[in-house]
Amino acid sequence: MSRWLEEEPFPMAMKMLSPIDGARWGYLLSDEEGEEPLPLGVKPEAEGDAGRPAVEIPEELPILPLRGVVVYPLTVVPLAVGQPRSIRLVDDVVLGRKRVGLVASKRPELDEPMPEDCYTIGTLAHIQRLVRMPDGTMRILVMGLERIRIVEYTATQPYLKARVERHPETMTPGPELEALRRKTAELFARMVELVPGLPDPLGALAMAVEDPRQLAYAVATYIRMSLQEAQEILELDDVAAKLHRLIGLLTREIEVLELGRKIQSEAQAQVEKMQREFFLRQQLEAIRRELGEADEHQMEVEEFRRKIEEAGMPPEAQREALRELDRLAKLPPASAEYGVIRTYLDWMVSLPWNKTTPDNLDVAHARRVLDEDHYGLQDVKERILEYLAVRKLKQERAAQLEELETRDYIRRAREGAILCFVGPPGVGKTSLGQSIARAMGRKFTRIALGGIRDEAEIRGFRRTYVGAMPGRIIQALRRVESRNPVFMLDEVDKIGADWRGDPASALLEVLDPEQNREFRDHYLDVPFDLSQVLFICTANQLDTIPAPLRDRMEIIFIPGYTETEKFHIAMGYLIPRQLRENGLLPGEVTFTEAAVRRIIREYTREAGVRNLERAIGRVCRKVATRIAEGAPEAALVDAEDVPRYLGKPLYTEEEIARRVEVPGVAIGLAWTPTGGDVLFIEATRMPGSKGFVLTGSLGEVMRESAQAALSYVRAHARSFGIPEDFFERSDIHIHVPAGAIPKDGPSAGITIVTALVSLLTERPVRPEVGMTGEITLRGKVLPVGGIKEKVLAAHRVGLRTVILPKRNEKDLEDVPEDVRREMSFVLVETIDEALAAALSDRKEGARAALSKDGTRRTRSPARAKAKKSPSR
Repeated sequence: MSRWLEEEPFPMAMKMLSPIDGARWGYLLSDEEGEEPLPLGVKPEAEGDAGRPAVEIPEELPILPLRGVVVYPLTVVPLAVGQPRSIRLVDDVVLGRKRVGLVASKRPELDEPMPEDCYTIGTLAHIQRLVRMPDGTMRILVMGLERIRIVEYTATQPYLKARVERHPETMTPGPELEALRRKTAELFARMVELVPGLPDPLGALAMAVEDPRQLAYAVATYIRMSLQEAQEILELDDVAAKLHRLIGLLTREIEVLELGRKIQSEAQAQVEKMQREFFLRQQLEAIRRELGEADEHQMEVEEFRRKIEEAGMPPEAQREALRELDRLAKLPPASAEYGVIRTYLDWMVSLPWNKTTPDNLDVAHARRVLDEDHYGLQDVKERILEYLAVRKLKQERAAQLEELETRDYIRRAREGAILCFVGPPGVGKTSLGQSIARAMGRKFTRIALGGIRDEAEIRGFRRTYVGAMPGRIIQALRRVESRNPVFMLDEVDKIGADWRGDPASALLEVLDPEQNREFRDHYLDVPFDLSQVLFICTANQLDTIPAPLRDRMEIIFIPGYTETEKFHIAMGYLIPRQLRENGLLPGEVTFTEAAVRRIIREYTREAGVRNLERAIGRVCRKVATRIAEGAPEAALVDAEDVPRYLGKPLYTEEEIARRVEVPGVAIGLAWTPTGGDVLFIEATRMPGSKGFVLTGSLGEVMRESAQAALSYVRAHARSFGIPEDFFERSDIHIHVPAGAIPKDGPSAGITIVTALVSLLTERPVRPEVGMTGEITLRGKVLPVGGIKEKVLAAHRVGLRTVILPKRNEKDLEDVPEDVRREMSFVLVETIDEALAAALSDRKEGARAALSKDGTRRTRSPARAKAKKSPSR
């Protein structure tokens, strides 16, 4: 197999040109008699009628496959031959007419390519020189003569032989061909100027070549291109097409070479600029030394020293800062470590080590501010007022307390507080933090923890890492420029964990009053006092917060709003805000009480008020559109006008009555992270043999509750009037709609029993009754959680009777007074009491609760016969 000769010069009288990136060698040949060098290759032999015979093509020709190179007609190329098969071929050819066929191998990695691995278009060449090397290989010099095409291979051993035929090029003289020749020669001359290894006369020789075919093959020998591109030029039949292709390749090569020269020039200019700046700096330093002035580096060190003294750092932090400053003073400014230390010192001197905001401890002022910003939320407001009152008393009685104080060497006095607001979205948890900061006269800062998975986001990165920086806690304190702000950690229940650590665990130190006095960020590596920060966390649920972190916080539950609270919030806060945001002036749109209540009841069923504000905003935008179009009159939005602005109602009270009018449907109350909600549990039967199917994306606990409910009903079938063989010939299917939403928990047990008994006794469930409670196989009703949220959900959807476990009676104290007045609560201890309150009589259908037009006759349900709580 052949390869390029790139290591040793060929021992003959020739002038060798330098390769272009090792890809090709160009030659200007002179024979041994001292004739003038042939310009850019070999002069073409004239065709028969020009006085000299054309090159004779043998009938059978030895074929030498070339690896990674294409030899063109009218060119002279050196080759190295090393494979035994190729060496034998050359030996035989040299003894004969010295004619050989050169074809490129399609797969250069093959040592002995076969016919199918070679191109069919090649070059008839004449071996001019042969040199045997000490290692057994050969160096040959071949001259391309004519383009040939392989017709058929006649032998593969001992080497390849084939029948070939002449494959001449076509050339149509004319102005276009002359223009292509000149352009090719011009571009080639430009390329020669850009390549340092090529002699300058080569470009002039190219301009002197008049034969387009000779010029095309000579130029192609010098251009760097891929094997496929080189073979493509050889296979093109038209000389004009070859020149077209070469012009494109030359243009590309020139662009690359010019870009390389530009880059080299810019790099050289940059080096010269740096050298010049270096000498100028040396001269400037010498001048400053002569004038007795300090250099810039020394001035920066002294400036840091002054800032460290004024920062008010604790002793340990100050020692660390001064130690790093001494290191900075000994380093040259160009050092990489210099920038790292300088950034660290900049963080140290910019932190609020002793900057605090004086608290406004006027309790009356704080109460007024909190009431202005938020309606209701009495638990939160009382806790903040208690915090302010305690700080006020401690300041006023500091001297007396110092005399009476009993020394506690283990537990230090607490200055801050760590609260956690838990409630559904849209109830104002985040805005409460801003209101608290305004009431106390403190600065407010907030970071969102939702989706954080890297512990370094809290504690920072160590300085050993490139691009290290402090965690979010220290960054927020630097921005707020105070060490006692109101610091809100939003969505603490949505922190994740992966291989980078657990951010919730990193918060243990931040939110621990016993430890955060000396909080150590990994970047600073010195203690920072967080004890005066008022931390407020927000969450939608507590289950996802790790128990150790939850134990460090004071939990304050913020329930969903009642209809009355939503009405006051809308009239006092949401409507004025939407008027401002939509460019409306007071009086241009007025909402009546009936309109706001209809929006609350029929368009927004939620624990918070976000959707309510969006609905009000939609109304305001439509009014703003009318005013912008020129409508002069102000808009009065009454209850009957609401559908015109918001479309048809999304929720109706009649929906509940229609869904429970069929036996086998009961209304359950559920707790969700976004507040309370109602569940319709449906039961049906079909012919079968003791099958029991549960659907609706139910969790394991809820499935067990359903199984317990079925077991209780089967055990007491006789008392319910159910035939004993009913379950032997029937299948039961229980479904909880909204099947895409996962549901779990034991509180639906009483609802499932009621739905089963209603189905099997054909007694509909009263449409105004909702229920919750866990059951046992003995018929007991056990207490459950989330009573306040469940009752508020029942109130929102129009239920007026709620069946609750007897032991949950104490939880009714958390229900707002106006809700207790409008609702009736049936407190039960057994399932029989719940069934008596929930099921209608056999002759009474669910339709009895509705009038002829489908609306409810009354909003006040009849008192159940079971034991009830006193009206609240």
